[in-house]
Amino acid sequence: MSEKKTVTVKLVRSPIGTRVDHRATVRGLGLRGMNSTSVLEDTPAVRGMINKISYMVVVL
Repeated sequence: MSEKKTVTVKLVRSPIGTRVDHRATVRGLGLRGMNSTSVLEDTPAVRGMINKISYMVVVL
């Protein structure tokens, strides 16, 4: 039984003034305000979302 791999994402730039779909991606990752973090399962879908808004987030 192997544990699922996870990735921790932190929002370091405000989504104000960004594209609507980028703001939706931030919410889809479970991030709310600045400096909020979210622990997610490391899947290709999550990786793609992180890649899309890479200028706003930091992977811890």
